[in-house]
Amino acid sequence: MQSKDQITAGNAARKDRMEGKAAISNTTTSCVFQLLQEAGIKTAFVRKQSDTAFIAAHCEMIPIEWVCRRIATGSFLKRNPGVKEGYKFYPPKIEMFYKDDANNDPQWSEEQLIEAKFCFAGLTIGQTEVDIMARSTQAIFEILEKSWQPQNCTLVDLKIEFGVNILTKEIVLADVIDNDSWRLWPSGDRSQQKDKQSYRDLKEVTPEALQMVKRNFEWVAERVELLLKTKSQGRVVVLMGSPSDLSHCEKIKKACATFGIPCELRVTSAHKGPDETLRIKSEYEGDGIPTVFVAVAGRSNGLGPVMSGNTAYPVVNCPPLSADWGTQDVWSSLRLPSGLGCPTTLSPEGAAQFAAQIFGLNNHLVWAKLRSNMLNTWISLKQADKKLRECTL
Repeated sequence: MQSKDQITAGNAARKDRMEGKAAISNTTTSCVFQLLQEAGIKTAFVRKQSDTAFIAAHCEMIPIEWVCRRIATGSFLKRNPGVKEGYKFYPPKIEMFYKDDANNDPQWSEEQLIEAKFCFAGLTIGQTEVDIMARSTQAIFEILEKSWQPQNCTLVDLKIEFGVNILTKEIVLADVIDNDSWRLWPSGDRSQQKDKQSYRDLKEVTPEALQMVKRNFEWVAERVELLLKTKSQGRVVVLMGSPSDLSHCEKIKKACATFGIPCELRVTSAHKGPDETLRIKSEYEGDGIPTVFVAVAGRSNGLGPVMSGNTAYPVVNCPPLSADWGTQDVWSSLRLPSGLGCPTTLSPEGAAQFAAQIFGLNNHLVWAKLRSNMLNTWISLKQADKKLRECTL
């Protein structure tokens, strides 16, 4: 995918050359797709090839622009008189537009898209595919919205396109996401807009005006690279009451890795060595890194309650229950003295997800993985239902 030093507006009714735009747009797109792909979103992006181009999987493009809006502005106000600029949509509002320059990309309904009976790379676009694209559009918007928040920048709306990968026959996010694809308002202030709207709003295109637009694009390209990083730290510390619990704890550590969360394993018994348990606790409290403790103890779980009663950090129980005594042993994790708050999950993966949800409050990269997991689970169920219905029919 090769970018050009060209900027357009109004379906190319306005068109100008902007030196350096190709490199700026390619940087923006490559960073955004890398962020989404690392989160778990399926995209056509493979890798950045040069300053002005990236490699993408071959797709047959679906001729629909999907738009997701958090704030009402632009064309939405013209199509919906009476709605004031700044109206906020909860959840974000999804719209679709058929790519047809001759008719100014008319807005389409879900029913129109289904009745069009498009087929790309052997995949017919029906209800399931429309639902997947709509749900994906919202998830992608929310991930990028969350990612811009640490930069004190509001993602107002977003325009994306999907294609069908000709090899996998899957619907994937394709085309580009650059500064032409969204509205960005620093500090939520429209007057500070840094997106292509600053070009659309020009009454006259002069060299000075184009330089102003270029500076806006450069501002975005510089900051979009920061979306791949986070200043927030965090770790999970798994405390096991016995080395015999190691396999259970390794599953927690493996699940933490999928969220990019460091995880340490320690052995300590709150019954047999409470002083050592509290010393280990203090070791992790003292270095200032936000920590979630996971207590892994079978039989009588003393670890979770003792930790919860002696630290302000979150503690979650994840007991490795046995088939013989599990129904009795679990009560030591569920029935706690007053003043203690350590929830219990029996799933090692669930314990890791609990920790990720805590860290995700202040870490957009972890949050993005959680949001992507939700989307991919939903899609897999949707596709399984479609497959089952096809077999039944």
